[in-house]
Amino acid sequence: MKLAVVGGGSTYTPELIDGFARLRATLPVTELVLVDPAAERLDLVGGLARRIFAKQGHDGRIVTTSDLDAGVAGADAVLLQLRVGGQAARQRDETWPLECGCVGQETTGAGGLAKALRTVPVVLDIAERVRRTNPDAWIIDFTNPVGIVTRALLRAGHKAVGLCNVAIGLQRKFAARLGLDPSALHLDHVGLNHLTWETGVRLGGPGGEDVLPRLLAEHGAGIAEDLRLPVSVLDRLGVVPSYYLRYFYAHDVVVEELRTKPSRAAEVAEMERRLLEMYGDPALDEKPELLAKRGGAFYSEAAVDLAAVLLGGTSGGTSRGAADGTAGGGTSGGAAGGGSPYQVVNTYNNGTLPFLPDDAVIEVQAAVGPKGAVPLPVPALDPLYAGLISHVTAYEDLALDAALRGGRDRVFKALLAHPLIGQIETADGLTDRLIAHNREHLPWA
Repeated sequence: MKLAVVGGGSTYTPELIDGFARLRATLPVTELVLVDPAAERLDLVGGLARRIFAKQGHDGRIVTTSDLDAGVAGADAVLLQLRVGGQAARQRDETWPLECGCVGQETTGAGGLAKALRTVPVVLDIAERVRRTNPDAWIIDFTNPVGIVTRALLRAGHKAVGLCNVAIGLQRKFAARLGLDPSALHLDHVGLNHLTWETGVRLGGPGGEDVLPRLLAEHGAGIAEDLRLPVSVLDRLGVVPSYYLRYFYAHDVVVEELRTKPSRAAEVAEMERRLLEMYGDPALDEKPELLAKRGGAFYSEAAVDLAAVLLGGTSGGTSRGAADGTAGGGTSGGAAGGGSPYQVVNTYNNGTLPFLPDDAVIEVQAAVGPKGAVPLPVPALDPLYAGLISHVTAYEDLALDAALRGGRDRVFKALLAHPLIGQIETADGLTDRLIAHNREHLPWA
């Protein structure tokens, strides 16, 4: 089995490598190709990757290359984890929106739109080259903004599924608080990428006992602290929002915080500098503890499970809970066992949320197998959540149009439609700043 990772020079990559090494029975990779134009970073990451494989007794071959076409040729699956413009672009995304009184964040609001405009054309070009080389390859997108990027891939007819680590992170934290194995918990996870709520936490699988009320009663304060929201919000809603909902539920507070402290981009840039120094140490043969602070926790387990079932294997049950639907199940079944495991992914709505168009991309539990992802049924949503999901979906429609066709007016309309913006003067100011800071990545500008 050959896998390719585009953006393989990322400091995230050792997290992924560690998962491939530990879970080799679930995903028996024989060749792993790390593709990245940044040769120096790629050498450092590739060296550490080989040492991790060697230490854990994995006999797969790791190849590094800057040649995209050669790297993806013959791959069974291609994982995308790239950042167009690097940390410098992220730094800008997190700062210029603040000048207009709006959240500066790399996936939400105006900064998220800037990233989409830079990223979608690049990802579509990569996907076309994958299709020319190997039309049967699956594309697993971890590149933000995942929802918009995945929608672009699906609309262009690619075999693609979007992946985020928010759900698996919450599942792991909930399991730890309840003293359970993570595979025992199934999340009723619903929404859009980076706009989701856990409306239930079930034992064993769909239909199992909902322990969310117990979780909130016994551990609500700790969960709220993780989300940086008042515990009263969780008590009143009776659900657990993703931490990205803080940008919506406490927008003005967040803006003031961001104006008075170093950006997350600056923190990550310094972290990456230190990580790359560590990766260059020939004695290092495991992912360093610092990597857990970089972001992307448990990404490897989620990616291994997803790739395994897409390629017709068996999920190791590492991430999403029981797949056979039995209340007592603690492991995920695979294709060979007659049922696809349930995993939280980004895929077409196809009627799952009836208030959205079929071709909207949602983030929900789905049955995943070699033919792709089929969302599980979702109970009717409270208007409090359905309304915001609808609003952000409308923004994403306009954002994708702007990314595909360009033009100042399309950028302006996307910004005006965003629920965190919504004012003509603000949207105009943000449009000018977005174009000025991203001109080198926008051919139409």
